[in-house]
Amino acid sequence: MIRLTWVQPEDLVGHELRQAGEDGRGDLPQVAEITARWHAAGGHDAPPRAGASEAAAARLRPLAESLLDELAAIPSPLAEPSDLDAIVAACPGWPSAGTAAKADPARLLGAWQGRAAGCVLGKPVEKIPREGIRQIAEATGNWPVTGWFTAKGLPDDIARRWPWNRRSAVNSLAENIDGIPEDDDLNYPLLALSVLERHGRGFTTEDVAKLWLDELPAGRTFTAERVAYRNLLDGYEPPQTATRRNPFREWIGALIRTDVYGWANPGDPATAAELAWRDARLTHTANGIYGAMFVAAMCAASLVAGSPEEVVEAGLSVVPSTSRLHEAVRLAAADAAREPDFERVIDLLHRRHGTLHWVHTINNAALVAATLIHGRGDFTATIAGAVAGGWDTDSAGATAGSVAGALNGGMPDRWLMRDSLASSLTGFDGVGLGELARRTQEMMAS
Repeated sequence: MIRLTWVQPEDLVGHELRQAGEDGRGDLPQVAEITARWHAAGGHDAPPRAGASEAAAARLRPLAESLLDELAAIPSPLAEPSDLDAIVAACPGWPSAGTAAKADPARLLGAWQGRAAGCVLGKPVEKIPREGIRQIAEATGNWPVTGWFTAKGLPDDIARRWPWNRRSAVNSLAENIDGIPEDDDLNYPLLALSVLERHGRGFTTEDVAKLWLDELPAGRTFTAERVAYRNLLDGYEPPQTATRRNPFREWIGALIRTDVYGWANPGDPATAAELAWRDARLTHTANGIYGAMFVAAMCAASLVAGSPEEVVEAGLSVVPSTSRLHEAVRLAAADAAREPDFERVIDLLHRRHGTLHWVHTINNAALVAATLIHGRGDFTATIAGAVAGGWDTDSAGATAGSVAGALNGGMPDRWLMRDSLASSLTGFDGVGLGELARRTQEMMAS
């Protein structure tokens, strides 16, 4: 029997209980009673228990389905809306939508290049905690990180203690990079570009869903995206695709999808954020949506801004001021501005957000903001900081690289790869970043 991760009900209850603890429901008596019933039946917390038998999973499944639906009926007490009008109302500094500025083509190309470089830097160390990343880098003479990771010269004991992400290390180490390897952090910007090219700036969430079903292999989706994909196939429509039995709805998936909406609206973070909302609501709610809007607004600003501080402020302007994400980013930016040692900044972030999953939106968005501020425009320091944080290394690296590459209008030659991007998406395999930048420029408002 094939067990698919991220969709089995008995594997989702623990994650939903964890989500309840994060969104203010954890102390409610209804949630406590559901938790007790789940544990009494032999249900496990998140992550799923290794080695659980198929018979045990089948026995738990009907209860899991029932409990997931019961938990979904309990609203969060936090003031964190998912509706666009309510989000705008919750942002005192929501920017006025205006005519997009004219973007420098070099900055747009730098954004694509930076996203690719940051992503590839983080690929081989994905799922390795920050202490392991540092040990690998130090053992190979690459600490502080100033170049690609390498297996050359890595002592056997460290290699055994901190094994590479095997699927990624085959094409993302210094000795084997040949072009830009495929990654979901690069496929999703391609899909965003496709939805703009096919449907224009007035695209809908349903257009995004249809494009996914047409072009995105289900096996290339993870966490909230895989659940939403399943919900689409089960006949549910947005926004139910984001809410039905989806405990990953505040994780990082939507955040990594929205750079292009910012690049298509240089200097107009409000419009960028609105387009990001239309995409994100397919799979996410609340802080998961805010992360997507935050990044789109930052990317819009990055093509015209003069500093990382200006970019982060643009991002915060479209995030509800009372939300957990807003507080996390604001504190992270303040830490980075005050503290000269970035390792101490990361210590503070882990102390504050260490209970969150390593692919949650809040901790990774805070890390991206911190490394942008602390990097002070230095491309290498910025992507290195995002990866050294030890959470979603390729996603955080990609987003930080996108902004830093745009601000700088490029990046040091050491981070340039052969200009050919691998992708399983129709029509994109082997595409060059220069071609993508040109097509993105064509999507800008005239």
